[in-house]
Amino acid sequence: MNSDSDTDSNFDLVVIGGGAAGFFAAITCTELSEKPRRILILEKGSDVLQKVKISGGGRCNVTHDCHDPREFAKNYPRGQKALPGPLHRWNAGDMIDWLEQRGIELKTEADGRMFPITDSSQTIIDCFLGEARMHNIEIRCRTEVSEVTHDGSRFKIALKSDVTLASKNVLIATGGVRTPSGGNFAKSFGHSVEPAAPSLFTFKIRDPRLDGLAGISVPVGVARIPDLKLENSGPILITHWGLSGPGILKLSSKVARDLQSRNYQFRVQISWTGNQSRAEISDTFSAIRDSSGRQQIQSHSQFSIPGRLWKRLCEAAQIDASTKWGNVTKSQTAALIDQLISSEFQVDGKSMNKDEFVTCGGITVKEVDFKTMQSRLQLGLYFAGEVLDIDGVTGGFNFQSAWTTGRICGESVAVKL
Repeated sequence: MNSDSDTDSNFDLVVIGGGAAGFFAAITCTELSEKPRRILILEKGSDVLQKVKISGGGRCNVTHDCHDPREFAKNYPRGQKALPGPLHRWNAGDMIDWLEQRGIELKTEADGRMFPITDSSQTIIDCFLGEARMHNIEIRCRTEVSEVTHDGSRFKIALKSDVTLASKNVLIATGGVRTPSGGNFAKSFGHSVEPAAPSLFTFKIRDPRLDGLAGISVPVGVARIPDLKLENSGPILITHWGLSGPGILKLSSKVARDLQSRNYQFRVQISWTGNQSRAEISDTFSAIRDSSGRQQIQSHSQFSIPGRLWKRLCEAAQIDASTKWGNVTKSQTAALIDQLISSEFQVDGKSMNKDEFVTCGGITVKEVDFKTMQSRLQLGLYFAGEVLDIDGVTGGFNFQSAWTTGRICGESVAVKL
């Protein structure tokens, strides 16, 4: 499958980037071509599909259980307008069927995320590598591209090894533009590139209410950034460095550029009780006072809040361990409700962890024809995946946009060849 020979350097399609989008485009192109085509995947790293390997804690969150293209597209803070059309052509259901036809069954978790039943990303990797072998797709790892040009008839792909390849078509699928290569290749053909900003990151917080509570989570919380008038609901996880979980990650994605411009210094409010109102909580407390007035408040947690977190919120409301429900004052009750529905924390930075491998930024979507994924500025030049200024919230959406844009690119090249 890997080729070290450069005696024949002419290709029908050269894919720059051995990630999810590039791989799926190459496989699609060979599947749909009427006759064998010479297709090459170039990967500067030591191996292909590395993001697939580590995603979902090594389980690979393949897609999300949502089959309505417009609803699905709402999960992309950048790309919501561009993706409904492509998702009509290749959506989660299509990807599920494609994998099932190759013997891979997916399972759906309670939050809609979909994983292979093996709980191993290697299942997906092995499938793609098998398809590549079957279709004679060439793969070269540790191969870095230095320049891409067009001589009027073909693309010239100059490698750092001083080898130059030629191809009828080029797909840039280098991933996010934190590293400049993919963006620079696009710029050389006149494309605009939106600057990179981290997306899907966690909030760095130092606060005594959270100290020592790493690993504790609430199943349904609400995170709000009052200055930006934005909120997001979902599970919230306390970590060693602050707050994480889908509720936080999705919020960070929605306002990635705003938070970058603030140097990740801002205030966040957390409702540990989901969308429960002040009046609803007050009514619950009244009922507890009537039925369990002799019980100590700190040892009687409510609203599915873990006991240790409940105790910290009580302490923040000036309710000590001996206070009973029947003796709590109005001011203490009000303070506890404040802690439950609007605990305010100062965020002083973002975390650097395994979740932060998504960026916003990339090729400006108006310069790409999403019916073909071809550049509007250079025929034969294509884009797919995270190199585009498209990014989704956590839950399998970024992989689906990779599958979708890669599929459309592969179809377009196959039809044209």
